[in-house]
Amino acid sequence: MPDEPRGHGEQRPVKAASTLLVLVGAGLALAPFTPAAAALVGGALLALSLGNPLQSLTRTWTHRLLPMAVVGLGADMNLRAVAKAGLHGLGYTAFSIALVLALGWWLARLLKVERDAGLLISVGTAICGGSAIAAVAPVLRAREHEISVALATVFLLNAVALVIFPPIGHAAGLSQEAFGLWSALAIHDTSSVVGAGLAYGPRALEVATTVKLARALWIVPLTLGIGWVVARRSEASPDLPPVKKPWFIAGFLVVAALVTFVPGLHQPGHYVAVAARRVLVLTLFLIGAGLSREALRSVGFRPFMQGLVLWLIVGAAGLAAVKMELIAIQ
Repeated sequence: MPDEPRGHGEQRPVKAASTLLVLVGAGLALAPFTPAAAALVGGALLALSLGNPLQSLTRTWTHRLLPMAVVGLGADMNLRAVAKAGLHGLGYTAFSIALVLALGWWLARLLKVERDAGLLISVGTAICGGSAIAAVAPVLRAREHEISVALATVFLLNAVALVIFPPIGHAAGLSQEAFGLWSALAIHDTSSVVGAGLAYGPRALEVATTVKLARALWIVPLTLGIGWVVARRSEASPDLPPVKKPWFIAGFLVVAALVTFVPGLHQPGHYVAVAARRVLVLTLFLIGAGLSREALRSVGFRPFMQGLVLWLIVGAAGLAAVKMELIAIQ
C-alpha cells in the first residue's frame, strides 16, 4: 500500500487537535464564567492559528442560534419601565440613533469599509452593541467575517468603556443620574452599561439599566426597516437569495410582553434570559471560529477605526449634553 503523502500525514494531528479544541471551546462558551468577548476572541484565535475543520457545521449553527438567542433576551425586559423611559426621551432617542447611523454610514464610506460590516458597527454603536448586531445580522445576511469584525470592535470598546467611564464621570463631576444617562447613551452593550453603573453607584445603575433597555427596544423598528430595504434590494436583483423574515423580532416582543404582564413568569423569564445570554456567547464563539486569515485580510483595520471614531464622537457629545443638562432624567 503506498505511503500517504507527507503533508497529509502531518496535518492529521493538527486537524484532530483543532476539532477537539472547537468542541471544548463551544462547551466552555456555555459556562457562566466565560465572558462574551473571550468567547469571540478565543474562537477567532483558534480559527486563525490551527484552523476550523468544522467550519460548515459552525456556520450552520451560527445562523440557527443567533435568532433564538435574541428571542430569549426578551425574557429579561420589563416593558412597563422601559416604555416609560422610552416615551420620556422618545424624540431625543430617535434623533440620536438616526444621527449615529448617518455618521457611521459617512465614516464607513470615508474609510472604505465593507457596506454590511460598516452598517453592523453603526447599529451596534447606535443602540445596544452585540444584541443589536445579533438581531440585524440575520436580516442583513451579513457574512461571518463581517459579523466577527463588528462584534470584535464593539466588545473591545466595551471593555475600555467599562474601565474608563467611572473615573471620567467622577472627574467631570457627574451625579449618579447624569452618569447613568451618559453611560446608557455612550456604552454599546447592556452588560457593560450595567457594570459601569454598578461601579458608580446604585442610582446610576438604576438609571443606566432603564434607559439602556428603552433604547434597546429600537432594535425592533430598525431591524424591520433594514429587512424591508433588503427585501426591496432582493426584488431589484432576482439573482440574490430571498430575504429571511425577522420572525425573531416578533418572538422577542411576545416573550417580553409575557414576562412583563404575567407575574408568575418573572422568575422563569430570568432563567430563560440567562440561558439566552449563554447561547449568545456560544454563538459568538462559533462566529469567531468561522474566521479565516483570508477573510480577515479582506476586511483590514478600517472597520475598527470606524467604530473607534464613531464611539469617541458619541461619547464626547453625550458627555457634553449631559454636563450642560441638554438631556436629563426627570
